[in-house]
Amino acid sequence: MLFFRNPMLSSHFFSTIKRTFRTKTSRRRCIASSLITSPDSFEVGRLIGSYGFMNITSYSAGGMDFEYSGGQLKIQDVGEGSVKIRLYEGRIAQGALRGTPVVLKVYPGQRAGGIEADKMAANELNAHALLQSSSQGTCQNLLMLVGGFETKTGEQWLAFRDGGKYSAADYAKVTSEKNSKSIAIKENSWNRFDQEQTIKRRRYFVIKLLQGAITGLAYMHDHDRLHQSLGPSSVVLNTIAEREAPYLVPRLRDLAFSVDIRISNLEDGLWTFSEGLWRRAIAAGASTPMEKQAFGIADDIYEAGLLLAYLAFVPFCEAGIVDTLSLQRLLENTFRLDLEAMREYCLADDRLEEAVKFLDLGDRAGWQLLQAMLNPDFRKRPIAEAVLNHRFMIGTAV
Repeated sequence: MLFFRNPMLSSHFFSTIKRTFRTKTSRRRCIASSLITSPDSFEVGRLIGSYGFMNITSYSAGGMDFEYSGGQLKIQDVGEGSVKIRLYEGRIAQGALRGTPVVLKVYPGQRAGGIEADKMAANELNAHALLQSSSQGTCQNLLMLVGGFETKTGEQWLAFRDGGKYSAADYAKVTSEKNSKSIAIKENSWNRFDQEQTIKRRRYFVIKLLQGAITGLAYMHDHDRLHQSLGPSSVVLNTIAEREAPYLVPRLRDLAFSVDIRISNLEDGLWTFSEGLWRRAIAAGASTPMEKQAFGIADDIYEAGLLLAYLAFVPFCEAGIVDTLSLQRLLENTFRLDLEAMREYCLADDRLEEAVKFLDLGDRAGWQLLQAMLNPDFRKRPIAEAVLNHRFMIGTAV
């Protein structure tokens, strides 16, 4: 038990976990319950920000009624979900870890967010409890959960060790804005050496970022967990300064939609937040528990491939040239995951020159890895360990 536990404050939260997740051993129940803490265990600081989730409200395919085996629909109409998350700075107020900085993630109570908010909070706590209980030790590329509690108003608070205030999306946004400013004042016309050094640092930083994110994903897959919401905003960074790349530690967060893919769980049909995933698995020909497990892992790899594409383009382009949705549409709609055709298209656009050069390193190693991760056949996608061992990811090309 990390902190003093107040049974009156935590009883509803813990009962939600027990209702939502049927654990196999008393040890796992003890781990989950030890993370149920008291509000007095933390001091809450300023509001960092808030965010919501997108819900797919329409599956209109604009004349194209197909979908890839990765489950990525060609055109999606999305709406804002009902669950709004708030983030606060804070620190631990009691025990041996007193004074340790934390980030407090707040899920609304049932009155504001419905039962879905409770399930998301319980799922995230349960996922971290299982991943942090591994006999192999913890993974530095996952955020560390240190406690959680429910307030009298029904809000669910989860406390994480402070892994950084920035995300991969923040890094890409700031860097693309710097690109625009550099071009505006024509720095690259008179300081070519500095420009080359900047690009080298940027390539190294992006590779280091991707290595950390995929390492976290590999750890999850090794422990029978899918992330299922991997993207630029779900990777936390302790720095966005490219000169500090040697000290960069990317960490995965946002496990509210993570999925337990233990074979026993798939056989029992305990499919919280994963009904859509398994429908797509069956449509792709994965019907047995082991086939579904393989499909789920490949689905995460697809999302990791989109993350790779995002980080290969956005930080190397001017602000506003490309974003998450436009890049995904380009990959899936325009070129139907044909990366060679996409490369030819990008070569004709001077604004995408540095992104193409980055993926061209090592005899087009980046394009080859991206093609493998986004393969329309989920059975042909590499596992996370294979991605980490690819020559583009090892960094020899950079």
